[in-house]
Amino acid sequence: MSEHPESADLYSAIEESARLLEVPCSRERVQPILDAYADSLPSAVIALRVATGTRYQGDLDWRFTVGREVDPYAVALSNGLSGRVDHPVGALLAEIRENCPIAGYGIDFGVAGGFKKIYVFFPPDGMQSLATLAACPSMPRSLADNMEFFARRGLDDRVNTFGIDYRHRTVNVYFGALPGACLTPEGVLSMTRELGLPDPGERMLRLARHSFGIYASLGWESSAVERFCFAVMTSDSASLPVPLEPKIEQFLRGLPNNAADSRFVYYAGVSSTGEENYKVQSYYNWQPRMLDQMLLSDSGTTSG
Repeated sequence: MSEHPESADLYSAIEESARLLEVPCSRERVQPILDAYADSLPSAVIALRVATGTRYQGDLDWRFTVGREVDPYAVALSNGLSGRVDHPVGALLAEIRENCPIAGYGIDFGVAGGFKKIYVFFPPDGMQSLATLAACPSMPRSLADNMEFFARRGLDDRVNTFGIDYRHRTVNVYFGALPGACLTPEGVLSMTRELGLPDPGERMLRLARHSFGIYASLGWESSAVERFCFAVMTSDSASLPVPLEPKIEQFLRGLPNNAADSRFVYYAGVSSTGEENYKVQSYYNWQPRMLDQMLLSDSGTTSG
C-alpha cells in the first residue's frame, strides 16, 4: 500500500515534535495509526497536546478529526490499534452512535503510548443532555450519580463533546455555553469543593474566567469526579492569563505548524490525586469549521 502524502508529512511533524520534547518516537508505533485513518487526514483538524504532571510524563499526544461516516473504534479494532476488551468501555461508542446525532469524531494517540481515546463531537445546535447519555447501558454509573450537581448549575443539557479513554477506562464529559456563574472564582470554588477536589490555585482561577468550556472525568470504579478542567482558546500563547512553563513555551516555539492562523487551547484542571495539571494544545492543521464546534455554543463567555 502506497503512503498518503498527508500521512508522510504528518509523520515527519510528529517525529520532529517528539525530538523537541525528547520523547521516543518509532515509525512502527505511529505509522499504523496514520495509515488506518489516512483517508481522513487531508480534511482533518490536527493538533498536539503537551501536559504537566506525572500522569503525562514520557509521552506526547497527537489528535486528529474524522468524519461522522467513520466508525473510529471499529477502524481501531480492525487495524489492531486496540484490542477487544471485556469491559463496558468497549460498547459505549456504539451506544452513543445509536442514540445521539453526531457531527464527527476525534482520535487521540500518544507518540510513545499508541491509540488512547476517541472523542464524539455533537452538532453545535444539538448539544446532548446528561440524561440521554446516562441512559446508555454501558455508561459509567458515576455520570448519573453526578447529574443533579451539573443540573443545579445549568449544565445538564449542554454537552458538546464526549471522550472515551480506552486505556484508563474513563470518560470525559465536555460542556459548552457555560453560564457566567460557573466561571467566577466563587463559582469555581463552589464546584470543586462540592466535588471533594482540591481548591484551584490563583492561576487556575484567573484562567477559568476566560473559559469557553469545562469538562469532568469519570470512571466505572466509583461515583467520584476524578478530574475537573477548564479550557481557554487563544491565537497567541503569550496572551494567556497565566505564564507557560519555560520548557513548554520553548517547545511550542519550535513546533512544526501547517495552520494558516495559529490556535492554542490551554487546559487547567484539578484531580482527586491532589495534583493541579496544565495542558497546551497546539494546532498543526486548523480548519475554521472547528470554531462552530468549539465556540458557537460559547454564549460569549470566552472574554471572561
